[in-house]
Amino acid sequence: MATTVHGTEWERPAAGGLKGLVYRLTMTEGDWGTAVARLALGIVMFPHGAQKLLGWFGGHGFAGTMGFFTGGMGLPAPLAALIIFIEFFGSLALIVGALSRPAALGIAAIMIGAVATVHGKFGFFMNWYGTAPGEGFEYHLLALGLAALVLVRGAGALSLDRAVAARLR
Repeated sequence: MATTVHGTEWERPAAGGLKGLVYRLTMTEGDWGTAVARLALGIVMFPHGAQKLLGWFGGHGFAGTMGFFTGGMGLPAPLAALIIFIEFFGSLALIVGALSRPAALGIAAIMIGAVATVHGKFGFFMNWYGTAPGEGFEYHLLALGLAALVLVRGAGALSLDRAVAARLR
């Protein structure tokens, strides 16, 4: 059975079952633009996830971030832990191009949540000069744009997703 993916005919497994689901999650063309977007999103998100999970790059680590998310922001502990894991492991998944669509969806959800709960009230612009009371949401919009591209087009070139989809074709 063939399907058209971005103007290209791809052979795909039967629509049902785990094989079909994995194929639909991983199918992607060898597009370099999409690969650059995926890598940029993963590389930019990695330090944020490493701050939250490992305490790298001046972060507070898992316990400190959980304390802030649950105590300071009032988030439920399972949601707080999910945010930390998505930022860290989702960024790694994007960097290697493994299950890039679910990783991009998770990052997009975090960006939407960050704008809705914290950054939206500070307006559009980042606080470049330290004169505003907080950071705006321009960074989050860029991350959402990159995530949307990966959601629609897949991982692109140099990705594990492409290799998996090719084996399932």
